[in-house]
Amino acid sequence: MTLLRALLFNIAFFLGTVVIGIAGLTALLMPRRIVMAFGRWWARYVLASLKLIVGLDGEIRGRDNIPPGACLIAMKHQSAWDTLILPVLLGDPAVVIKRELLFVPFYGWYAARAGSIFIDRKGGAPALRRMLAAARAAVAAERPIVIFPEGTRTPPGTKLVYQPGVAALYQALDVPLVPAAVNSGLFWGRRSFAKRPGRIVLSFLPPIPPGRPRREIMGLIEQRIEAETAALEREAGLTIERDGKIFRHPRASGGPAASDAAVALDTSPGLIQGSRGNDDATSR
Repeated sequence: MTLLRALLFNIAFFLGTVVIGIAGLTALLMPRRIVMAFGRWWARYVLASLKLIVGLDGEIRGRDNIPPGACLIAMKHQSAWDTLILPVLLGDPAVVIKRELLFVPFYGWYAARAGSIFIDRKGGAPALRRMLAAARAAVAAERPIVIFPEGTRTPPGTKLVYQPGVAALYQALDVPLVPAAVNSGLFWGRRSFAKRPGRIVLSFLPPIPPGRPRREIMGLIEQRIEAETAALEREAGLTIERDGKIFRHPRASGGPAASDAAVALDTSPGLIQGSRGNDDATSR
């Protein structure tokens, strides 16, 4: 049944993406906020399909930790779900994504016009300067910036080296930094056909004010993000598949690490309580 649901979801995802993408091509000629609103509508469609077909939805914790106006969010990245939820939840985020995605049909076109920040991971100092310039423009527009510090999706129970781009943004932008953890990889793994029913948890941790030294901030966000991610994975109590081996997280005895009240995610348009934007006003 799990594989059948995954098959039906994949059909709905790819077919819907092609139909919606073609139908909305004219939106690419419109102002950026219109393109963002269109992309947010597509993300809601995918998330609603995921919930209806697979039985997988989301829960947001610590939403009050996201300050108003511009900020920098450093988020664990385990699944495609992570990028889908951001425009729905944050309204008008500027997400730092790898340059290769620019050439993905539909997704890359809309992401570029919606104001995503592309980074060439092999571009060295010039690529870093371009990323900082785009990030400063996003801050001037009071948009939240989201970066995945490890640079790519990681399987549950693992971590990669945290890349220096997050520290460069933190020092250059002079805005609060919000660490964020997620356990989405337990339910929708990287390059995984199967999707598990359940509830993904995305947890925003207390913001770190600007002004910390570079080395300190790198260690601090890694410690906070990895500790919260491990707690969310234990809480889910699901089997993790890695390197051909299967093991089971013991269920956490003390509940979520974040103390904020949990909020169940509703992907219906206009029904996400406390979201930072809506379809009519996404640019500030």
